[in-house]
Amino acid sequence: MATLTAVAPASARMTRRQKLLLVLLLSAQFLLAIDFSILNVALPVVGAGLGFAARDLAWIATAFALPAAGLTLLFGRIADLAGRRRMLLTGMALLAAGSVLGGLATSPAVLLTGRVLQGVATAIATPAALSLITTSFAEGPLRTRALGLSGALMSAGFTAGAILGGVLTDLLSWRWAFLVNVPVAVAVVVATPLLVTESRTSGVKLDVPGALTVTGGLLALVFGISAHAPLAVLAAVVLLAAFVAIERRHRAPLVPLRLLTRRNVAWGNIGGFIAFATMTSLVFLMTLYLQNVLGYSPLATGLALGVLGLGTVAGGLSAPRLIARFGVRRTLAGGLALQAVATLALLGLGTSRDGLLLLLAATAIGGFGNLAAIVAFMNAATSGLPDEDQGLATGTATLTQQIAITLGIPVMGAIAGDAALRGLHTATLANAAIVAGGAVAAAVFLRRAS
Repeated sequence: MATLTAVAPASARMTRRQKLLLVLLLSAQFLLAIDFSILNVALPVVGAGLGFAARDLAWIATAFALPAAGLTLLFGRIADLAGRRRMLLTGMALLAAGSVLGGLATSPAVLLTGRVLQGVATAIATPAALSLITTSFAEGPLRTRALGLSGALMSAGFTAGAILGGVLTDLLSWRWAFLVNVPVAVAVVVATPLLVTESRTSGVKLDVPGALTVTGGLLALVFGISAHAPLAVLAAVVLLAAFVAIERRHRAPLVPLRLLTRRNVAWGNIGGFIAFATMTSLVFLMTLYLQNVLGYSPLATGLALGVLGLGTVAGGLSAPRLIARFGVRRTLAGGLALQAVATLALLGLGTSRDGLLLLLAATAIGGFGNLAAIVAFMNAATSGLPDEDQGLATGTATLTQQIAITLGIPVMGAIAGDAALRGLHTATLANAAIVAGGAVAAAVFLRRAS
């Protein structure tokens, strides 16, 4: 039985303590989301400063993504058992350590070690913070509002990372893309014991065989996609198939298949995967367009993408009202449909800077739809479940997010090819088609919800 239950009825307003708790948890999540993309626009500068070969620059992102995606589900379950507050503190402390190491790095090996530590920290802290939100707010308007803010900041964090990375790189140094994390992480570590009550689920044992196979499978999958290694992808398929077989027989499975047989959980996660994979990869494509085709600097690129960030925040803040009026299913499907139309409009971009207004408008509108869909996804993936399953549900949802972000960029990058305008158009069209397919699937298969 969980030691922390929802602290307010669904109809109540947030108490002062709840507001402070939410600010703390959202700050941690926002910081973790920023870390994924903060170095993207600075990769050439980092490579020149530390002596990375051009072909090895992608490992700066991959070193973070591998543990962030591969370990999330495992640590989400550990947080249920060992304590969600404890794991949040552990993750934030590790994030500070990895950030200091990366910021002071004098060689590629040291920088990559810092990125690995940041990725592990993300896998530890993100599901812990999210499950603390879902167990601290009763299912209903309060939780919907909290998840709306969480979804807005988690997705906007990817865009904010690109903006912040460009600003810091141009005005100061790429090292500040690491060091900026340290004071925020330390503040979270100091404030957490004052605001957060420990929360755990007792009487459940860790599924070690399941943990080993799913972690190994996810690591192999992310590595195989990122490094274009077919054998690693094959190994991932074998390990993940073994994981499913283990979960069917284990008395205390890491992921009870009954959870994934819930239509809202399954189709909510599919919709969330599409939302995260397509928007984060679209940011990547537009970064290439702005820098490689139009010749903008990292700072100008980051500022241009800031309009998308404003759209995502607006979508996240509006999502609770949309869900209250139209329901989870329609909000998820409608958000994805709006994102698909906005993405399709980007096919009108050319080699002239006259198209910048189109880019700003389309990305802002698409960002609004994307965040509305993400908030609906989080509601679908975590609603109707007891507290003891919240860590599993949020760990699964977080895993969906991390894998989507990790796989979306290399897939769209491969479609774009040499990043010339024609390739970027092809990748943008594929992106829009995937989002449209997700909208149709959500409308047809997601259980109707008010």
